[in-house]
Amino acid sequence: MFTSMLDKMVNVETADAHCDIPCKIYDPHTAIVAALSVVRMMDIIAENKDKEMTAETINTLSRCVAMKEAEAAKVKEEIRVIWGDYIKAPQIEKHPNVHEVAHSIMLKASACKTGIDRAAGEELVELVNQFAEIFWSTKDVQTTRKTSPFPPSMEMVYPVL
Repeated sequence: MFTSMLDKMVNVETADAHCDIPCKIYDPHTAIVAALSVVRMMDIIAENKDKEMTAETINTLSRCVAMKEAEAAKVKEEIRVIWGDYIKAPQIEKHPNVHEVAHSIMLKASACKTGIDRAAGEELVELVNQFAEIFWSTKDVQTTRKTSPFPPSMEMVYPVL
C-alpha cells in the first residue's frame, strides 16, 4: 500500500511482466541432465547396495541418495518454471498433452526421490525428453535424440540448431 502511494506521488509507471526471467531464456536441457543424473545415482546405489557396509560404502550410498533426491528436485523445478512461465495458450493449443506430460514428470520425479527403481528413473528421462520435444516444437526447432556421452548412456533430446 505504501509503495503504491509513493509510486503515485513520484508518478512511477506500473510495469507488468508475465515471467520471472527475460522471455526466451528457457531450455529443458538442465532437466534432462538432472533426470539422467537420477538414473546414474540409482545405478551407483545398485552397484554398492550389496557390498559390505563399511564407512566408505555407507558414505557412497548416503551421498548418492542425497544427490538422487536433489537431482529429482531439480527436474521438478526446471520443468515447473518452463511449464508455469512459458507454456501459455498458443503452446497448449499446439500440444494439448503438455499438462499431462508435465504433471507426469512431477509424479515420476517424486517417485524417484523416494525409491531406487531404475525403471522409474528411465521413465523420468523419457518424460523429460518428451517435454523437451514439445518445448522445442513450440519454437519451431527440430530435435534429435542422441545417446548421452556419459553414464547412464541414455537418449537425450537435443535441439537441431
